[in-house]
Amino acid sequence: MFFVLSKTLGYLVRPLVIIVLLFVAGWITKKSKRKKWFFGIATFLLIFFSNEFIANEVMNAWEIKATPFATIQRTYEFGILLCGAAKTEVGPSDRVYIGSAADRINHTLQLYRLGVIRHIIISGGSGRLINNGEREADDLSSLLQLMGVPAEHILVENQSRNTHESAVEVSKLLQSKAKPSDCLLITSASHMRRSIACFSRVGWYCQPFSTDFHGHTRSFTFDVLFIPKLEAIVWWQTLFKEWTGYFAYWVTGYI
Repeated sequence: MFFVLSKTLGYLVRPLVIIVLLFVAGWITKKSKRKKWFFGIATFLLIFFSNEFIANEVMNAWEIKATPFATIQRTYEFGILLCGAAKTEVGPSDRVYIGSAADRINHTLQLYRLGVIRHIIISGGSGRLINNGEREADDLSSLLQLMGVPAEHILVENQSRNTHESAVEVSKLLQSKAKPSDCLLITSASHMRRSIACFSRVGWYCQPFSTDFHGHTRSFTFDVLFIPKLEAIVWWQTLFKEWTGYFAYWVTGYI
């Protein structure tokens, strides 16, 4: 039940959904004063959420910063790669499709090639409300093997449906193989806070390594300050997803 509710809430509590609902309410209502109020709020929110400067400032404050490779002075036994990079709704199914979170794969491979991590554990099954039987961890394992990582250096956990379940399953799997301090946690920068909290909750705190950054260096150019950007709305949707997820996990005691 929690899985369904958290997924549903994540879809509903999004800036664009809220804006559309306000516009629809403005069209439906017959009272002139209320109509102006709905349209006014919707227009303000559309301008606010499409502003790149504001979205970038908030995103930079939320994302866990990048770790320069040169500052890593030790070797980790495991790099824990959390799923969320593959696209399962496209075809044909004879290849692996990677979306905007491709850096999660690229940087994990780079960590392995540099000798920072000795093994890779991939965690994630199907995070869809309707389970189609596909397991993302299996797909990413195949992809990493195509990139030259030996199969014996890859562990797969393909049953978890969310970050909490990943933390539980990975901690069980690694209990007799490593200590938390021997692990590097790899996921998107915007997802890292919730991930760290989940792994810490099950007693498996490990060093974070953020990837897939949305935020960029602060800029005061005209287009950043004043031109509405679709990308800014997408960033806000990512933030709202993480915030609602963090809150839901806190309420249920997962973090």
